[in-house]
Amino acid sequence: MRTVKAAAILAVGTLTLGLAACGGSGNDEAASGQTESTGGDNYVLAYGTEPQNPLIPGNTNETGGGRIIDEIFSGLVYYDTEGKIHNDLAESIDLEGDTLYKVTLKDGVKWQDGTPVTANDFVDAWNYIVANSLLGESFFESIKGYDPEGVPTLEGLNVIDDKTFTIELSQPEADFPTRLGYSAFFPMHPSAFEDIDAYGENPISNGPYKLAEWNHNQDATIVPNEEYAGDKKPQNDGVTFVFYAQQDAAYADLLAGNLDVLDAIPDSAFASYETELGDRAVNQPSAIFQSFTIPENLEHFNGEEGQLRRQAISMAIDRDEITKTIFQGTRTPATDFTSPVIPGHSDSLNGAEVLEYNPEEAKRLWAEADKIKPFTGEFSLSYNADGGHQAWVDAVANSIRNTLGIDAVGNAYPDFKSLRDDVTNRTIKGAFRTGWQADYPSLGNFLSPLYASNGGSNDGDYANPEVDNLLKEAAAAGDVEAATPIYNKVQEQLLKDLPAVPLWYANVNGGSSENVENVAFNWKSVPVYTQITKK
Repeated sequence: MRTVKAAAILAVGTLTLGLAACGGSGNDEAASGQTESTGGDNYVLAYGTEPQNPLIPGNTNETGGGRIIDEIFSGLVYYDTEGKIHNDLAESIDLEGDTLYKVTLKDGVKWQDGTPVTANDFVDAWNYIVANSLLGESFFESIKGYDPEGVPTLEGLNVIDDKTFTIELSQPEADFPTRLGYSAFFPMHPSAFEDIDAYGENPISNGPYKLAEWNHNQDATIVPNEEYAGDKKPQNDGVTFVFYAQQDAAYADLLAGNLDVLDAIPDSAFASYETELGDRAVNQPSAIFQSFTIPENLEHFNGEEGQLRRQAISMAIDRDEITKTIFQGTRTPATDFTSPVIPGHSDSLNGAEVLEYNPEEAKRLWAEADKIKPFTGEFSLSYNADGGHQAWVDAVANSIRNTLGIDAVGNAYPDFKSLRDDVTNRTIKGAFRTGWQADYPSLGNFLSPLYASNGGSNDGDYANPEVDNLLKEAAAAGDVEAATPIYNKVQEQLLKDLPAVPLWYANVNGGSSENVENVAFNWKSVPVYTQITKK
């Protein structure tokens, strides 16, 4: 038996960056502290987004709900500001043999109602996710007994006693313990399974904070959880996440002192925010990848015709010009489907020339596709208008239109939730904005959820058996070094198929008001809310 040691990591917590509704500095009751807290004088007003779904850890893959869930729940391990992994509720995670992990929980860990967190709370939550095909289901495919068609319980999960359970994998996977800090692996209180929707509206917490109030499309307030005994003790009276209709309004409130922390600077302020905020501005690398997805069922974009058109679209985009003009150097043109801060990243993959601006080759490829079937209609790129995306979407559409001579247009949704709802329900028409924040520091985390046939975030319904087989082979590799060339083979196939069109990597661009201190942004570009204090 050997104990799995905590390892340094560099990455992030999932999917897209978006914004939701309603301007202003938040609900008056929450702002004045009239919730179940010890008082609101030290409340932090933070930028947030309306969660797409109820607050169920295994059914959240967007940042609106994710940033709240990460504060009100705790898992077996957690990632610190620099991305290093530490035990949280786990006393130990021991590897016995090649595929069996024995998990022992710490003494005294409790839910906010004072009841103990048990091994069953983890196992029942994980089984529920798989049995009900929630959005986080694919994160459990490594566990013995997993079936993408669904199973009532996973054979590889077994409870020994209240503090101990085992996880048996179907094959060795060196980075499995690193994944356990991701929210899909959080436990749920036994009451969750009595009425999952009601639980999602008012979850019982076991993390640093608990949910005090959620005013849909306006704000949500979290306050310290008195039963929490872990390392991430809040240094404030709570956090109110304020939902804005536009990033410009949020930035104006930040400058006016009506918002304390903002992690999404509008493009209109890229050239000035570092001067205006001074040492309160943040511009640092992060594991964020931006793309747009072209669904497999979209007319003209499947089969041989579709492969030619996807490559033509990609080569019609002047990424260098857009990142310089629109983003003022806060983005870097993509050379792959991952991030430069992830171990194993490559900027010299075979086929990466498809990500370079080449108008003549783009026209040639488009003409080849027209020989198969002439293009009709328009090429639309959908985005959420409240997320500060209009400028770059318009620039991308203009670049495609000017190069290929087709009707390429941006299609604005009013808010992030409505965009994601149509994406999730497969009712969206045309291409749509996508992106990824790493859950853990692996090339596979950028690839398997998005491009495996059963990937939980495979929003374009891409399916390629060769890619699936390579992803399984890479996951079974003995270490990161052995997995890297296999993952890069996956990427070289993706560069041919282009289920999504890579655009650029993002820095975290944010800032804080003069009203707060101890503001830091973590490895996944999110403010470390527990550390922030009011002056």
